[in-house]
Amino acid sequence: MNVRVGVIGVGMIGQDHIRRITQVLTGGSVTAVNDVDAARAGQVAAGLPGAHIHDTAAALVADDNVDAILVASWGPAHEEQVLAAIAAGKPVFCEKPLAPSSAACQRIMDAETAAGRRLTQVGFMRRYDAGYRAMKAALDDGTLGPPLLMHCAHRNPSVPPYFTTEMSISDSAVHEIDIARWLFGEEITAATVLSPRRSGQAPDGVRDPLILILEMAGGALVDDELFVNARYGYDVRGEVVCETGTVALADTSEVTVRTANRHGGRVPVDWRDRFIRAYDTELQEWLDAVAAGTSTGPGTWDGYAAAAVTDAALEALRTGQRTAVTMPERPDFYAKAP
Repeated sequence: MNVRVGVIGVGMIGQDHIRRITQVLTGGSVTAVNDVDAARAGQVAAGLPGAHIHDTAAALVADDNVDAILVASWGPAHEEQVLAAIAAGKPVFCEKPLAPSSAACQRIMDAETAAGRRLTQVGFMRRYDAGYRAMKAALDDGTLGPPLLMHCAHRNPSVPPYFTTEMSISDSAVHEIDIARWLFGEEITAATVLSPRRSGQAPDGVRDPLILILEMAGGALVDDELFVNARYGYDVRGEVVCETGTVALADTSEVTVRTANRHGGRVPVDWRDRFIRAYDTELQEWLDAVAAGTSTGPGTWDGYAAAAVTDAALEALRTGQRTAVTMPERPDFYAKAP
């Protein structure tokens, strides 16, 4: 089956997904596009023979030539667009966040539950990275013993002018929030945020770096260094310390060069450089699942849980206090491991 995809939002990430669907992956085509910038939508559609440009996201969702929806618009629009896809009974891939708040995610969960079918996948692409998948396999094997600690680092070379301190949590740390839930197979119960000495490279008004501490339901602790103006490159690290061993992401440099009494490797330029293969795997598996009529990736519950933890972490950032995560028990409708 060829899955006909309608793409809402054709900015940087939307165009990158269109490129992979049309040039890299199999089993999919892009048949419709929509963007708040009509000129940009027209430019993108010009490179997609036969693709229709819709003035509104709702019109795209209703298009009979669209089997599935890919939402890559800005976060505040996600709730309305995902709800429209669910109402139309069409599978929807939504880039993170699923919605800007846990309350909005709850409304999506309620709609999907009422529909009686899991239709939504959230773009937590780190679950598709070969390194993280190998790390999870090592933990699930059990030979390392129970996990005790996880050390993470999320370093960007720089951030755009509109970036705020809060976005270090909502836009950066949300990836570690999801990956910790997935690796440990349990929920996060509390968050604390610490502010070390502020970097002189940080823009005015931005507290950078930050340390986010997450408490897992099983008692393990996760510390996440968020340093969004590290300058030297895009550097994501992760190590889980267990009772009888550790497992860590390998250096992402393809080779190590030794010359003139020095040795070194390559640091990724940005998130696309570091996780390009993960994005490819993520979208291919989504297309395969849509064609098979199933849902296999991180879903609405995962988007809701990440939003609930983000809410708690933002409160901890504001108050300087440990903040408990407020969320209900996982509904039976979503009864599977994180």
